[in-house]
Amino acid sequence: MLTAHATPLEGLWELESRVFGDDRGFFMETWREDRFRDATGVDVKFVQTNLSTSTRGVIRGLHFQAPPHAQGKLVRVARGRILDVAVDIRSGSPTYGQHHAVELDLRSGRQLWVPPGFAHGFLALEDDTVIEYACTALYAPAAEGAVRWDDPAIGVDWASHLAGARPVLSEKDTAAPLLADFVSPF
Repeated sequence: MLTAHATPLEGLWELESRVFGDDRGFFMETWREDRFRDATGVDVKFVQTNLSTSTRGVIRGLHFQAPPHAQGKLVRVARGRILDVAVDIRSGSPTYGQHHAVELDLRSGRQLWVPPGFAHGFLALEDDTVIEYACTALYAPAAEGAVRWDDPAIGVDWASHLAGARPVLSEKDTAAPLLADFVSPF
């Protein structure tokens, strides 16, 4: 069973899979094409799956791939917990520059569908956090881009989730442009 919740950003969906648990552990379907399509109206084919590990305080993002290599991503946590963030970077969108953030963890069964035209990033809220994401396009280094993770115009509240800790960032993410200096390829 899959329940889809529309977010205020068109095309971005929070998903919940039913978790069947008992004293042995639990079982959950993490992907089923027909149920995803029926719940969201979105028909996707995944061509690549990625696995990422992070320690508490690591921020990765806000990343995207430009057309013709634009990626949709289905993001889930296999261990730990994250603050997952998507930012609308579609030119002409009424929600351009707005973000949606949701906490994801394994036990909740929550996932986030991030369609093409969104920048995506996350903050690891626990050590040894493992994130899996299925992508609709292959990774193309020449098509990758980013916007600044802490851009005040976007307004993601990373600080309350960092609880006073300093974020751990890559050089690329630290140097990403602000939204005001960014020309969207979407």
